[in-house]
Amino acid sequence: MKEHKIFSMSFSSVYPHYIAKAEKKGRNRSEVDRIICWLTGYDEKGLTKQLESNCSFRTFFAEAPLMNPKRVFITGTICNVKIEQITDPLMKEIRYLDKLIDELAKGKPLDRILRK
Repeated sequence: MKEHKIFSMSFSSVYPHYIAKAEKKGRNRSEVDRIICWLTGYDEKGLTKQLESNCSFRTFFAEAPLMNPKRVFITGTICNVKIEQITDPLMKEIRYLDKLIDELAKGKPLDRILRK
């Protein structure tokens, strides 16, 4: 089976789209960064390093210091697919992030997005 092209896309090429989506709805970059760090365990310095390295989504998630165990509570539909039904582990991680950014853009409070 052919691999999905997003796996080899650079994370830094998609990151500005996450920022733009959030800013369009009155949110900001620091909130996007906080979500990414919450999900992956990167700190600000580590996230910056990954963005500067132009790494792929595969590498970005493979090198994540500690994927947040609360991410399993992220449910719902993204791109017309229920997150709970995604079987590919990497695609699931990518869709978790997509869902969190969507929730931010929809105006949810950050504490709810971060499953506190």
